[in-house]
Amino acid sequence: MGTVANVPGVSDLSIDVADGTRLEAELALDEDATALAVLAHPHPLYGGSMHAGLVDELFRLLPRAGVGALRFNFRGVGASTGTHDEGRGERADLAAAVDAAVAVAGDRPLLTCGWSFGADMSLALDDPRPVGFVLVAPPLRIVAAEQRTIGGDPRPKLLLVPEHDQFRPPAAAIEETEGWTATTIVPVAGADHFLWGHAEEVAGKVVAFAATFAAGGAAAHH
Repeated sequence: MGTVANVPGVSDLSIDVADGTRLEAELALDEDATALAVLAHPHPLYGGSMHAGLVDELFRLLPRAGVGALRFNFRGVGASTGTHDEGRGERADLAAAVDAAVAVAGDRPLLTCGWSFGADMSLALDDPRPVGFVLVAPPLRIVAAEQRTIGGDPRPKLLLVPEHDQFRPPAAAIEETEGWTATTIVPVAGADHFLWGHAEEVAGKVVAFAATFAAGGAAAHH
């Protein structure tokens, strides 16, 4: 069992990817949780891991607000096997994490919630099971535009874009996602890409987004 302060019911997971990579992961899922979010971390080559800043905070805050969380290390990070693959193999990692989440979610709606590099990995996710996508500070540059399949997907997408993001501020995010369907862009006032001091605000928006599905509101977005 993992030990995370103030998070009940945390368990360690090992996630197998189709290419033989094995990912280190943790699950926080209380029986009363109304939804489950798969958390994907920032860039592995720049200190990103499932314990990085905002991911660590969301893993603590979301379960306390009734939304379970599954976090994992991309290949080559922490105890995960393999090596960094410049965003190619990492898409398979996210797909495997979604598989693992589906296996434990029961009838709870499933979301992906990626930060930075982790957000961009969801852009090409080919899986019908998540009901929606949260992209926190997405650079919108790691996955080529022609491979961003979720842009035209009818499922809801919530982009939480820091006002002072160093890589893709709100105006640029709006321009880059022009033509996307079911997309809402919400600036995070006063924040930069690292979102220090804004974890509770981000968590609140993720919880509110998840609540639209848990309450049966998903159909309203289609």
